[in-house]
Amino acid sequence: MNQQNKKIAILCHGAFNYIKNKTGNMLIRYRPDEVIAVIDRSKVGKTSDSELGYGGDIPVIENFNASKQYQPDTLVIGNASQGGFISPEYRQEVIQAIEYGCDIISGMHQFLNDDKQLFELAEKHGVSLTDLRRPPKPPRFSKGTWQTREIPVLLIVGTDCDTGKMTTGWEITQRLKAQGCEARFIGTGQTGILLSGNGVPVDAVVADFMAGEIEHEIDNASDGADIIIVEGQGSITNQYYAGVTLGLMHGAMPDYMLMTHDPAREEDVTDYPISTVGEVMQLHLDLMKNFKKSKFIGINLLTVALSKTEAMAKINESEEKYNMATTDLVRFGNLGLIDAIKRELN
Repeated sequence: MNQQNKKIAILCHGAFNYIKNKTGNMLIRYRPDEVIAVIDRSKVGKTSDSELGYGGDIPVIENFNASKQYQPDTLVIGNASQGGFISPEYRQEVIQAIEYGCDIISGMHQFLNDDKQLFELAEKHGVSLTDLRRPPKPPRFSKGTWQTREIPVLLIVGTDCDTGKMTTGWEITQRLKAQGCEARFIGTGQTGILLSGNGVPVDAVVADFMAGEIEHEIDNASDGADIIIVEGQGSITNQYYAGVTLGLMHGAMPDYMLMTHDPAREEDVTDYPISTVGEVMQLHLDLMKNFKKSKFIGINLLTVALSKTEAMAKINESEEKYNMATTDLVRFGNLGLIDAIKRELN
């Protein structure tokens, strides 16, 4: 996504909440001046602020046709379905947006550019189709360059999907940069790639090449860096997505890890009980110890579903229990987390 300001409509029928609309919410949080509307027929009349607590008065509208009053030039699919398929309803919205003259940005596994009708329609109307989840071709196999790597790597992991791994990685990167540290962020999902303009959609890569693709991104980002921060995906304890998490970890071979967790949720996205923070941290360390001695240097909690009092109680509980800097970066700022990371680098 280029840096020229756009007028973006976010498509997320039935998914406009703090968990499901990850890509759309990222744009609302970090590029609110470019978002003109959210399309979700189930929440018409609400605003971004009333639903998410940020984003101001960005309106929620019924369909793409309703967005024309705001003159959008880009339609972004804000959420991703299980399996990454584009529903017939979404397809009709995309067609209407193309015919209106909008570029389309999608993070689905079903690629817009492989759809003959959509491709030809986009060519006819002079608009672009961007598939954020299209993997590199040809794929790259691992070379084991982590064994001689000199730049420290921090991998963001979580107790489940949707625990704020991308937001955590991006926030840490920007906060370290603001303090004079040359931090580099590597996106590994559609949201991180869209925000940063680089990275690899690791869950779209053939399993044998996951580690190699992450390794390649780290090698390319190393020159002049003080630290490389890799966006995590899924969870090592999630029955659907653990394979991606493990492949990403073997590609990153992190010197450090940082845990993310939503203390308001007792079940994961598959409706299975979430493991404890301590159990998931120990599992990561056990999986890494055959290769190197990695360590956890902090915890970032996703506390949006809790009151401020409840959230601070969870933060204090985490710090005491795990003897580790804990915060919710978006809600409460650095607290001791960024200082803890900087101490490791010095």
